[in-house]
Amino acid sequence: MTQDAGREPEQQRLRLEAEQQRLRLEAEQQRLQLEKKRERYVWYYLAYFLFGIHIVAFVMIYAVLHAK
Repeated sequence: MTQDAGREPEQQRLRLEAEQQRLRLEAEQQRLQLEKKRERYVWYYLAYFLFGIHIVAFVMIYAVLHAK
């Protein structure tokens, strides 16, 4: 019985460390997913911005070529 009593705190500590490791891993995975999502949004904003600049440029070219 004395050996079992000595192992119980050790087992609790190991379970606690395993749980903490799992939580850290989950938090890291969530952070990476959020970072990936935000990076995708940055690319979308860049694409819309560049598309808009081209539309403005084409309208200006049209206006200059058709001005009297």
